[in-house]
Formats: sequence, C-alpha cells, structure tokens
Amino acid sequence: MEVQEAVQKRRSIRHFLDKPVPEEDVNKIISDAIWAPSWGNSQPWEIIAVTGSPLDQFKKENKETIMKGEPPNADITFPAEWPEKFQERLNGIERSLFDALSIDAEDFEGGLNYYGDMFSIFDAPVFLIITVDKKISLEYAMIDMGSIMQNICLLAHDRGLGTCLLAASISYPKISRKLFSIPDTKNIVCGIALGWPDSQAPENNFERSREGVNEFLRWVR
Repeated sequence: MEVQEAVQKRRSIRHFLDKPVPEEDVNKIISDAIWAPSWGNSQPWEIIAVTGSPLDQFKKENKETIMKGEPPNADITFPAEWPEKFQERLNGIERSLFDALSIDAEDFEGGLNYYGDMFSIFDAPVFLIITVDKKISLEYAMIDMGSIMQNICLLAHDRGLGTCLLAASISYPKISRKLFSIPDTKNIVCGIALGWPDSQAPENNFERSREGVNEFLRWVR
C-alpha cells in the first residue's frame, strides 16, 4: 500500500470483528513503528499489549466506572474547553457518527450506550497502552508519542487491521495500573483499540471530512 493511500484511507474503527489478532502481527507492527522520529533519538515510548482475560476485565471495569458517573482522572489532562472552530469540528464528528448509528439528539439511552461501548474500547481484541516515564518532559515526549501512534495506526491499516485512539480508555488510570502492573512512575498517555474492522458497521462507514489545506497552511515567500 502506498503511503498516501494509507494516510487518506485510514480511519478510526469503532466496531471490530470477533476475531483474534495474531501476536506476530502485533509484534511486527510495533517493531516497524518504533522507527518513528523522536527527540534526539530518545525513543521514550513504552507500549503494553493486552489481550484475553486481562482485557476482558479491563473492559468490564472501565465501562462500569463511567456508567457510575465517576469523573475522569487521566494522567494527561483533557482540555476543559475548545475554541469555537475546533468545537464545531468536535460537534460535527459526533453528529456524523450518531446519524450513522440512528441516535438522535433526544435519545439519551442510545448515546449512553455508545459511550459505554467506547469505554469498553469497542470490544477490540487487542488493547495497546502507550506510556512514558514521568521523569521525561511531556512537552517533547508528547510529540514523540504522537509520532509512534501514527505509525502504529498506519502500519495496522496496511495489514488490513483497524485502530482507534481512545482517550476514554485511559480516563481511569487506576484501573490500568492495577490490572496491568503499570507503576506510578509512568504517565499513561493514550490507549489504542486494535482489531479487524467490521466493514459493514455503519460507525465504520460514515463520510469523514477535512478542512482545505489553506485552513492550515500559510506560505511566507
């Protein structure tokens, strides 16, 4: 697959097939992804791959916690608010997703069920947790984390797999620390759902959009 095609056709997958992912596939994706650029070749990322019964327990506890209404307490602080144009994009993707799932604005239960699915990582068969040592400055480390996460998503797509970067999966770090033996010396940066996409699921097929290049690019000549 050409790089341009992978970049443009990769999308967040929100419904996975009940089909295991071979460990050798995950190992190959990660072994290629670590060629991502990093500050001074520091390679600060640490990755935990979770499957099987530990993942089932995580899905159960993470979903139960959000359903009880416990406020998120992630290691990486979520934005409290967004400037107007960014908020419009956030609202737009939610509308497109909910329209695809036939969840209207008044359907509180439907929306709640969707978020429950999100906190159980859409029942993906593999869960990757990206962490970084707390001794490392997050300002630069987060750039490096973004680099390797993009590589993981593109390499997975190249193999016919799907991914979804999920802040919801690390909203309650105490669960991950308990179940996966992650020490307090590590920041839990992001979680990635990984599995085989359900190509028929409406949440994997709604039309996506991007702003034009002139929205983001300014030339100085």
